Amino acid sequence: MSAHLRIARPVTDLANSTAMYRDGLGLRILGTFENHEGFDGVMLGHECLSHHFEFTCCRTHPVVPAPTPEDLLVFYLPEPAERSEAHSRILAAGFKQVSSFNPYWEVRGRTFEDLDGYRIVLQQAQWPNVEA
Repeated sequence: MSAHLRIARPVTDLANSTAMYRDGLGLRILGTFENHEGFDGVMLGHECLSHHFEFTCCRTHPVVPAPTPEDLLVFYLPEPAERSEAHSRILAAGFKQVSSFNPYWEVRGRTFEDLDGYRIVLQQAQWPNVEA
């Protein structure tokens, strides 16, 4: 199967969310749109990956993001140096480190939250994780 995955999320501040994810996760802007039937958006990712993020804001009826503590994006970073560097970047970009709702993610990972409450886990593990 050669499917491509898009993770779409409404955000309160398109420019700020774009900068946080671009700088914090090292993503690139793959595309943008303005006032497409009332929506503005940005796609972020890497050209070589089979997934990307889409952040949107609705001009006419803004959607308030409502993530739960268990709505997670988990990035597996097996190398300690790579994970440490990612921690520094994500904090410098404006994410805040938070305690994970699920204690599993605290064992070998760290959880971070963006300004809308969306959470990211940087997990020091290889995928597939045979311990799961």
